[in-house]
Amino acid sequence: MAGDGGAYRLRCSLLGHEQDVRGITQGFFPEGGFVSVSRDRTARLWTPDGLNRGFTEMHCMRGHSNFVSCVCIIPPSDLYPRGLIATGGNDHNICIFTVDNTAPLYVLKGHKNTVCSLSSGKFGTLLSGSWDTTAKVWLNDRCMMTLQGHTAAVWAVKILPEHGLMLTGSADKTIKLWKAGRCERTFTGHEDCVRGLAILSEMEFLSCSNDASVRRWRISGECLHVYYGHTNYIYSVSAFPHCNDFVTTGEDRSLRIWKQGECTQTIRLPAQSVWCCCVLDNDDIVVGASDGIIRVFTKSLERTASAEEIQAFENELSQASIDPKTGDLGDINADDLPGKEHLKDPGKLCTILGPSYKLPYNISDDPWLTAYNFLQKNDLNPMFLDQVAKFIIDNTKGQAPLNTNTEFSDPFTGAGRYVPGSSSLSDTAPAADPFTGMGAYQSAKAENIYFPKKDAVTFDQANPTQILGKLKELNSNAAEEQKLTEDDLIILEKLLSATCNTSAEMPTAQQIQTLWKAINWPEDIVFPALDILRLSVRHPIVNENFCGEEAHMEFIHLLLKFLNPQGKPANQLLALRALCNCFVSQAGQKLLMEQRDEIMTQAIEVKSGNNKNVHIALATLTLNYAVCLHKVNNIEGKAQCLSVISTVMEVVKDLEAVFRLLVALGTLISDDKNAVQLAKSLGVDSQIKKYVSVSEPAKVKECCRFVLNLL
Repeated sequence: MAGDGGAYRLRCSLLGHEQDVRGITQGFFPEGGFVSVSRDRTARLWTPDGLNRGFTEMHCMRGHSNFVSCVCIIPPSDLYPRGLIATGGNDHNICIFTVDNTAPLYVLKGHKNTVCSLSSGKFGTLLSGSWDTTAKVWLNDRCMMTLQGHTAAVWAVKILPEHGLMLTGSADKTIKLWKAGRCERTFTGHEDCVRGLAILSEMEFLSCSNDASVRRWRISGECLHVYYGHTNYIYSVSAFPHCNDFVTTGEDRSLRIWKQGECTQTIRLPAQSVWCCCVLDNDDIVVGASDGIIRVFTKSLERTASAEEIQAFENELSQASIDPKTGDLGDINADDLPGKEHLKDPGKLCTILGPSYKLPYNISDDPWLTAYNFLQKNDLNPMFLDQVAKFIIDNTKGQAPLNTNTEFSDPFTGAGRYVPGSSSLSDTAPAADPFTGMGAYQSAKAENIYFPKKDAVTFDQANPTQILGKLKELNSNAAEEQKLTEDDLIILEKLLSATCNTSAEMPTAQQIQTLWKAINWPEDIVFPALDILRLSVRHPIVNENFCGEEAHMEFIHLLLKFLNPQGKPANQLLALRALCNCFVSQAGQKLLMEQRDEIMTQAIEVKSGNNKNVHIALATLTLNYAVCLHKVNNIEGKAQCLSVISTVMEVVKDLEAVFRLLVALGTLISDDKNAVQLAKSLGVDSQIKKYVSVSEPAKVKECCRFVLNLL
């Protein structure tokens, strides 16, 4: 840098705020400016003063009814080419300002306590952290999703450069990595509240804490280094652009500059709490403190303050009082702090392969998928994927597959007899179009026949004779108090006939009551009864009975019980298919939409299994929700659905499940710019691009292209 003086010195001191300056961020406009927020309930926009080394207050913005604790800039868009300013306050609100108006453009309400951290991402997304233990994702003036998982205040949030990845730091001492609204990883290591986060790259970030340390992490889970130097709480950390150097501020009255892993300069300030800092594009550093003064420090000789100003600052510093009982240390004992030798400590691997784990594997399994699921189940670092997969391959060489049939086999009698949810014409036969049941789809021209989907997709095909035969077989072996009588079996046979359109009779209350008794069988024998439910719930009378006001919650909770990730795949499959078929009638649609959050949250838990039919059923449930959400303006529902699509898309291998997820995605974002923006911010476009190269079935490639055209 021309005129680089080496060490940082005062550039200017800015008066204006009447109380503590709690947050500072660099602005997009005016160039070289920044925004500050304070306990005095204001936000102030500062612009460089071209006549001297200082800054001029351009605007004083008001909108909060209590102190303002954080600020960030939402990047420029077509609608707001100068960007927007977001501030969070003790009044639980987030105010959004334009750069040329002192009153809020709009106010975001939803948090139940102080909003203490904000971060912006691409496509207008905003992430907020609060003392209410949650973080929220906002798009324009709507809350898209709430991130729940921390057990104490969320003090710090950051949106990572890679789409869909977000970080939250909490007073529960942990940091969490979120992808598409779901917690992917928890980082542990800090011994007190995590107060600040800073992004170094797509793969690395920094955290600071009340434990007086800074940690550098990989997003894969490793703690690369622990930095010591502060003697009290560290409130803020900010990275220099295009390198791993950073600055920190804290309760020990100091600003510290870190270069190549070393604290190279400590600047004392005449205020007890140095709450916040940010690095400008020209590498100048702006800090805010408890004395209400903003100070800017620079290495540039041209921008350094005059000798008189520097002398005034030093006089002020010499007169600052220090608590005689604690010095600058607060309640930290200096004797307990790590010594200088820790500056050379390369850090610790915070997620390690420590104890031994069992790795079950069938010869017919995909070693890479098995390795992935093994790491996920045991919460191990994904960086070991190649190593685990290679271990499986090396230790199974020369072994011939015993059975490559991926369809369900009867859990009691083996393959070749009753298969839950199956028939002579399988629901998932690869040659059949999933929505019409007709022969293999042949593409005639590039016309979007896939979405938006208008009607629910159901699982209709079955062999009633086989279902009843299996029900009778299992009934004969059931405990006496659980056995169905001969009359009960006849009643269920009549119900199956009535709901499968093989008789003109209508379902009766007695038949429905008998079915309820059967689906409450033990989990190891209940699957034929669930299959009858799956078929019966398509009938309006049965649908109304189970999904109507009287017994609907008991019905939903029963089905959700079968979606336990450790449960039987047959029960998972049939419970998902029953939920899908509930969408055929108004009562079922109403119930499933009312209970959407609970159902989708539980349903997504079965994604980790390897059964393709379960994945297809999960994708179909998501598609049916997309069909309903397309008809109503429920952006929060769409956000949850998009999150599920993004999460499940990473796991599924079966192309039929992928196709249904693509149709769901296309349906959700059709005719909805907000949904398109949200899908982009979650990185869904990058997730699905690989399916453009799929040759067969052609519908996957074509549907993917139509979705990408919208994105």
